[in-house]
Amino acid sequence: MKTMSHGAKQELPELLELPEGCKATIISFTSPQDACRLSSVSRNFKSAAESDTVWGKFLPPETYTILSQSSAPELAARSKKEIYFTLCDNPVLIHQGRMSFSLDKRNGKKCFMISARNLWIIWGETPQYWVWISHRESRFDEVAELLNVCWLHIGGKIDTRLLSPSTLYKAYLVFRFTAEAHGFAHLTVEVTVGLVGTEATRKTVFLHSQELMDGDQYPKQRSDRWWEIELGEVFCEEGEDRELEMTFLASEGTQWKRGLIVQGIEIRP
Repeated sequence: MKTMSHGAKQELPELLELPEGCKATIISFTSPQDACRLSSVSRNFKSAAESDTVWGKFLPPETYTILSQSSAPELAARSKKEIYFTLCDNPVLIHQGRMSFSLDKRNGKKCFMISARNLWIIWGETPQYWVWISHRESRFDEVAELLNVCWLHIGGKIDTRLLSPSTLYKAYLVFRFTAEAHGFAHLTVEVTVGLVGTEATRKTVFLHSQELMDGDQYPKQRSDRWWEIELGEVFCEEGEDRELEMTFLASEGTQWKRGLIVQGIEIRP
């Protein structure tokens, strides 16, 4: 016990003397980053900071239901901290392998990628324009490779009930080019993101440029060696029950295009 300063006689229990369950409850109201810091700098807090009480609070409520229907149901048997960081670094497949689920490492918000097979791709089932191939660096069994089109149109939807509530989400087309890619230099693409039944936000982006440039209208390389271009953003309200729709359209000009490989569209905070 320690007497308060400024002459006060009221006494407070030392934080370090609190039962481990109390420490864990307190830490669970912080953040994943705070819990990791406490675990690394204080032996007195390490056990509490790594407990299921803490990390269960950071996991989305639907985590175990999603895992039970995923490509890795065995993950549910691990500690909650292990589940958290595994899902941050290693997305699992859901919806018959046509969507992936992961967590944002900063805050535990849900992230999803819709595979190319679950997108609509104009002429995507016409072999002279698109082919479906396997790619060793894709999380999905198939990706879509563009052989030759003039008009490029890709889109997808996701149920907002899958997303974390009260969260600002951004959508990204995840892609790469083959060595024979052609027709994308200086190509302008109109992209939209919005809830079905509302007016979508629109902007123009570029898939390729001779020099890497900053700004969300230009592509950026990801840690998994794919590239991504931001399509737009939307705030997912608490209790939202609609579909989020994303589109990607390059229809101006007569330039034929080839060599684009589409892995999917990722939605993340």
